[in-house]
Amino acid sequence: MAAPLHVVTGALGYTGRSLTERLLAAGARVRTLTNSPNRPNPFGPALDIHPLAFDDEGALARSLEGAAVLHNTYWVRFNHRLFTFDQAVRNTRRLFDAAKRAGVGRIVHVSILHADKADDLAYYRGKHQLEDALADLALPHAIIRPGVLFGRGDILVNNIAWALRRLPVFGLFGDGRYRLRPLHVDDMAALMLDHASRQGNTRADAVGPEAFEYRDLVRTIAATIALRRPTLRLPPRLAHAFTKPLDPILGDVVLTWEEVLGLMRGLLDSDAPAAGPTRLTDWARAHQDTLGRRYASEIARRVQRAVDYQQIR
Repeated sequence: MAAPLHVVTGALGYTGRSLTERLLAAGARVRTLTNSPNRPNPFGPALDIHPLAFDDEGALARSLEGAAVLHNTYWVRFNHRLFTFDQAVRNTRRLFDAAKRAGVGRIVHVSILHADKADDLAYYRGKHQLEDALADLALPHAIIRPGVLFGRGDILVNNIAWALRRLPVFGLFGDGRYRLRPLHVDDMAALMLDHASRQGNTRADAVGPEAFEYRDLVRTIAATIALRRPTLRLPPRLAHAFTKPLDPILGDVVLTWEEVLGLMRGLLDSDAPAAGPTRLTDWARAHQDTLGRRYASEIARRVQRAVDYQQIR
């Protein structure tokens, strides 16, 4: 009997790469749907690569035929001239419809913590819409809701360390006492794989074993990379304004105002049991020499589609 086929959107990216490693180790066949088919492929012929053909619904459905599970990691972080939330919602709906047409057995979909609690924020509103769309699809599914992920190729934790290495002070948004529970990307992948094998519709908050107030996370990272940096409590709008001059220098959007609001509202925190064992403090200590040495750019990942995430500048 042939091994089950799992289709992963973005297997050459961040979460999808960790998931693909686990799927192949478990003996599954893996196909990826990707907008970056020329990105370096660490899996060689073990990974079947197809385009993420949102504009060709027939081709999209054919690329999903025979799949036991579709793992969807596709999304965008902010609105940009190259991509928007509305476009991402529309594309994902097409993906869901194609999965149903193709007879996919189950969908494991990456959402966001508290997706239904912040419809005034475009990121969360889009994720909420897609959770509702998946419920209306009448196809067995799992909704996995991460807040902050860390590990090889992450953005938030790495870029906090990058800022600490380069700036004489670190500005907090207000008092910095809002909480978050980062989860290692490999633990996220394990959680997705676990829910792929479950029955019926399931949902899980994807949070790690350590809870931090944001100010303490910053201080923990600074101590780990052996830097002493004062943290300043600033009015949130002012602190965010201080990040804006970096955008044209880095060719990126360092942080959006909606991301600040989500952070300050505690939307990256959950009381759910830990979804994995990896502690951020342990991981950061093991990677203290390289953490934050290179800025991780969201836009560059979208533009430099033939370069490995960890090599993008």
